[in-house]
Amino acid sequence: MATEPSKSKQSRRTFLRNGLLGVAALPLGIGVLSRQAFAQSLPRLDPSDEQAQALNYVEAAEQASDHPAYEEGETCSNCMFFERRSEGCQLFPQNSVEPGGWCQSWVTAN
Repeated sequence: MATEPSKSKQSRRTFLRNGLLGVAALPLGIGVLSRQAFAQSLPRLDPSDEQAQALNYVEAAEQASDHPAYEEGETCSNCMFFERRSEGCQLFPQNSVEPGGWCQSWVTAN
């Protein structure tokens, strides 16, 4: 005689399945939260910083109009080194930069 699964077994299965899905998604959630926390913790790059000056960093790209390497339309936000999530720059890993800024290491983002 076949017995039907009881409701408690079905709810236990549902609980276990949902629990496993939750555990599987946990690393993704932690990654998103830690990235956001990291983005919020990056201090803005000071243009008077030694490395910023060495690369002629300015907070507004138009301020670089007299620099021979500058071309209109170049900003940190469209540079390959710019990281949108944190407004960071690979050249200044400890800082965020102004998206409308510019430095002489600007490279087109393809």
